[in-house]
Amino acid sequence: MITPKRPTLAPFHAMDVLAEATRLKGAGKDVISLAVGQPAHPAPQTALAAARAALEDGRIGYTDALGSAAFRTAVAEFYRQRHHIEVDPGRIAATNGSSAGFNLVFLQFFRPGETVAISRPGYPAYRNILQALGLKVAEIHVGAETGYVLTPEAIEEHERQHQIRVDGVMVASPANPTGTVTSRAQLQKLADWCAERDAVFISDEIYHGLTFSGEETTALAISDRAIVINSFSKYFCMTGWRIGWMVLPQDLVRPIECLAQSLYICPSELSQIAATAAFDGIAEMEAVKAGYARNRDLFAQRLPELGLPLASPMDGAFYALCDVSRHTNDSMAFAREMLQSIHVAATPGLDFDLIDGHRLLRFSYAGDHNDMQQALDRMQAWLPTRRV
Repeated sequence: MITPKRPTLAPFHAMDVLAEATRLKGAGKDVISLAVGQPAHPAPQTALAAARAALEDGRIGYTDALGSAAFRTAVAEFYRQRHHIEVDPGRIAATNGSSAGFNLVFLQFFRPGETVAISRPGYPAYRNILQALGLKVAEIHVGAETGYVLTPEAIEEHERQHQIRVDGVMVASPANPTGTVTSRAQLQKLADWCAERDAVFISDEIYHGLTFSGEETTALAISDRAIVINSFSKYFCMTGWRIGWMVLPQDLVRPIECLAQSLYICPSELSQIAATAAFDGIAEMEAVKAGYARNRDLFAQRLPELGLPLASPMDGAFYALCDVSRHTNDSMAFAREMLQSIHVAATPGLDFDLIDGHRLLRFSYAGDHNDMQQALDRMQAWLPTRRV
């Protein structure tokens, strides 16, 4: 009998909810999923056309471990057009989604036992990947007192309280699940703090392009030592293509390349081809974003009316994080009950916050507007009938 040598990680509850929602759909139930950050819209038509042409050609093979020249050049041009900064394509690495980027960065730039600071509430995969790799996690509460974003002051206070030293900082803007945007000035403070401490500064920019309020800034605009991770999953609606990228300081490219060669060989060439063409589909994606904005307005109005006040601003991404304490002190049980009773799926806050998550629930508004309305209508009819 083989015994695991490492402790089992906590489940990613959003994926468990998705699995149960899928099971119910398979059983013929009319399920509306607000649980995972998966856009309802397909990949841009330009990306689909490029993928079809590549499949017609028939030869899909390996690329360089860091991606094809065409892919890396297209990403560099995107930064020039969108952010008005020049990025050498040689600093860009294609990855198997942003998740592979996290793996590569955490493996390459931290030793086991070192500590990485992340926000609480925050994306659970950060915590789980870091723990799986033998790293320590400093989960630092972000709330009204910090503007819902990480600050150097909050990190230092956490260090004093727990007698630790932070070796790296992971910041996400717009953030999951809070939807908050870190301003340019706040990002600059974090980058300067990391530089003074010789700490690794990592910026997760996977929700860039989906900012509705606030100042969207890439860390590349304020630091030449920042490590940026991004993906085509969210803005470009390409979750299943599993394709993303990193931008690295020039001297750190080769170490990442050597690690990627052995771990992944290379990202899918078909996905790289589609992603390269996706940059020509910006107009289509902006129309999709307008749909998210409409959904955002709907949720911002109706959720508080249902006794589900927002727990953080909805500046960006496509999430509404709500306080469910008026209805329950167990958001996990509440999410299960809602899925079984009215077939509306949402993600319990325990995914994002191990301390206060019992009172939090996250809704994704990345779906069809009519589905969003119907889900809220079901909740409005159901909530008064619950036996508390």
